[in-house]
Amino acid sequence: MSSTFGGSLDTNPPNADRHITNHGSDWLWAVFAVMALSTLGMIAWSYTRPRGTRFFHNLAIIILATSTISYYSMASDLGSTPVRHAITGTRQTWFVRYIQWFITFPLLLIMLLFSTGLSLSDILTTAFFAWVAVVCGLLGALTSTGYKWGYFVFGVLALCYIWGSLLGHGPRTTFNAGAGVRSGYVRGAGFVAFITMMYPIAWALNEGSNKISPNGEMIWYGILDLLLGPLFLYYFIFGLRKVDYGAWGFHSGKYSDGPYGNTGGHGVGGHGGGNYGNNVAGDADYGTRGVGHTPVTKGPAVV
Repeated sequence: MSSTFGGSLDTNPPNADRHITNHGSDWLWAVFAVMALSTLGMIAWSYTRPRGTRFFHNLAIIILATSTISYYSMASDLGSTPVRHAITGTRQTWFVRYIQWFITFPLLLIMLLFSTGLSLSDILTTAFFAWVAVVCGLLGALTSTGYKWGYFVFGVLALCYIWGSLLGHGPRTTFNAGAGVRSGYVRGAGFVAFITMMYPIAWALNEGSNKISPNGEMIWYGILDLLLGPLFLYYFIFGLRKVDYGAWGFHSGKYSDGPYGNTGGHGVGGHGGGNYGNNVAGDADYGTRGVGHTPVTKGPAVV
């Protein structure tokens, strides 16, 4: 790829003393190719599913597409800024990577936790702490003084909350989709928790202490992103291929879409008229995962 474009570093020269080389750019192009192919594959896979059963596929498409753009930018030697470190001068710091994680990390957690019986408020709170972890990582990476380690601590504490949700609260909920989904979730949550423990270690050795070269940083983060991206997403969604989406109460929100759409007439789980898409009564059938005034069986609308 670099030869095709005449060399990314020739076209977009590095802006710091310590920067990636052509070998690092070649590695990033390889990761970009995997992400791009995975995105196209997930899009094609989603179209083999009926409407109303694409919730997890669509989240995976967003995650993979975002990662594809991020790695295209880094492979092109774009999306970085120099940050000064003691003794060694300036180092390339890739803010585009944190933009990627700001989008993908919460969506990954939402996708995983939606297979559990956690309430919507618990899921969104966990997603919020994913944003906290990413923002603290970015602020620390852009800080040239020792105060960066304060942001590092805040980020690790946010990750601790996330690990508690994944490994503590999640497995103890009721899995309406069955014991098979619960066992798959436990394996998936353990994998995600373990991989995300590697990120703060990588940060401490790269953006934090500048101990590892930018090429090594790209290899480390690239492997982790591939494990949490294509590998995990395809594994997790493949495990759900035979699960009845009706067990979660998912539906498309349109009268005519999918096997789990409304059948019209009276509201489901409430006493207001109209279907889910047109319902305006606060205590009708909108409630899900603890939202609403009356017990309901329908879940959030998905496509």
